[in-house]
Amino acid sequence: MDVNGKRTETTVLVVDDVAASRYAMGALLRRAGYQVVSVSGGHDALEELDVRLRKGTLPDVALIDVNLPDMSGFELCRRLKERPHMAGLPVVHFSAAALDAGDRCRGLDVGGQAYLTVPAEPEEIDAVIRSAVRAARLRAGDQALARRLTRLSETIVAIQTARSPQELADAAAEGTARLTGGPAAVFVLGPDDELYRGTSRDRTSLAMPDEGAHRTVAGLLKRLTRGQSGVRLTTVPAPLWPAGFFRPDVQHDARLALIPLQDGRASVCLAVPTRGVRRVNPEDETLVARLAEATALAAEPLLMYQVERHVALTLQHSFLPQPHRLPELPGVDVVVRYVPASQETEIGGDFYAALRVGDGVLAAVGDVVGHSLEAATVMVEIRHALRAYCVDESDPAVLAERLDRMLQRYHPEVTATVCLALIDPATGRTLIANAGHIPPLIIRDSGSADYSKAAGPLMGVGLPHPPPTELFLEPTDRLLMVTDGLIETRGTDLAASMETLRSAAAGALPGLDALCDTLLDCFGHRDDDIALLALRLG
Repeated sequence: MDVNGKRTETTVLVVDDVAASRYAMGALLRRAGYQVVSVSGGHDALEELDVRLRKGTLPDVALIDVNLPDMSGFELCRRLKERPHMAGLPVVHFSAAALDAGDRCRGLDVGGQAYLTVPAEPEEIDAVIRSAVRAARLRAGDQALARRLTRLSETIVAIQTARSPQELADAAAEGTARLTGGPAAVFVLGPDDELYRGTSRDRTSLAMPDEGAHRTVAGLLKRLTRGQSGVRLTTVPAPLWPAGFFRPDVQHDARLALIPLQDGRASVCLAVPTRGVRRVNPEDETLVARLAEATALAAEPLLMYQVERHVALTLQHSFLPQPHRLPELPGVDVVVRYVPASQETEIGGDFYAALRVGDGVLAAVGDVVGHSLEAATVMVEIRHALRAYCVDESDPAVLAERLDRMLQRYHPEVTATVCLALIDPATGRTLIANAGHIPPLIIRDSGSADYSKAAGPLMGVGLPHPPPTELFLEPTDRLLMVTDGLIETRGTDLAASMETLRSAAAGALPGLDALCDTLLDCFGHRDDDIALLALRLG
């Protein structure tokens, strides 16, 4: 387009039923540098526009005679404006007959941009056409910008609701693709160098770049954002940018919008291709930069949460020994399972312990009421107190009494249940102290299973505890201790659930692992913590 808003590729549709007038108008417009398409009536104009719409070659402006034989020029204009893909076509009405003000207003009311009385000076016709085209293009640009801003706003809402860095990367990639009209990839590099990648939906998940490509991108992001502040737009040539992020196995130059996070220890990158697809225009790049800033703002707390969650889980795992880290217990084989109520915290108020005390083994399972962070904290105190008391005391009844006093002293508002079993591996003699807990289940090699008779008040209420219950384990017996989270169901009597557990344990395959896995499969995951401890004489 030249400085006057006219370009040689501007196409004018002339609709006039008089052949001589149609020829004269076409000749005038061609001399002025326009391409001209001429038709003789309203229906012919609609058919011509339909054909050009399918080809993607709509004219830039329509000059329509008011007095057409099949429909008025005003009616033709109204029909055009009713069609979504033709509504933006600017229309200039003209007539050789004088029209009153009412008719001219009618033309404006149905969507026309201007009105000409012909014959007119060529300069006036040219100026009216240029003005109509310029106004239509400005409107189209404004509408396109409004659509892009709407997409930007929608994407910002999506990324602000992301619950993880991966969800954030996926939402930002899809939003970048909508803004630019092409494929996009988004990378969020965490402070621990973990790379989260999102790609737009038009990118198939098949044949994605391998880990080597991701390491290359992570290295690029670290180098490019070193010492940077704010958003930076840069292009990485194809030899340096791994192939396949935008199209399977296809190499592109990559246009990046980069922004560092957390004092340069993390970063966000929005990437689009610049080779073999439409280049991103400056207006879209500005919006992509704004989207990068919004993505960075959303990424900061998510990455911080990931770090804090990692620290929290590391501490939580230190509270309970992992099954593969249980101490060596001569003469006794022990298997444990632990399932937290919340996969977010991964630990709650249930606990287990298997400790060596003198020549014997002390097994314990307990449950602090509730599965909140407070319950987990109290659980840790009880477990560590038990370990300390075991240094010079092994009688399970004495240990239960001491734990009860500790709980009343430091957590008077908390109650807990615990079951302690002291096993002598040489003789199988077992002493059991039960403080309000489900009693241990003894599974015999014959296929029978029975609960021990150990019972007592729960801890934290200050009631005296009875002497321990004595029984003897055979080398083939299995002793099972569980927390009520395994079997307790709202609305079901606990005694009925215990009977179901007894039957399931009696029918389990031999072995400690098989027993625990069978029970977890049988009762499934519930909304409470679950701890199981199974042992047998070695």
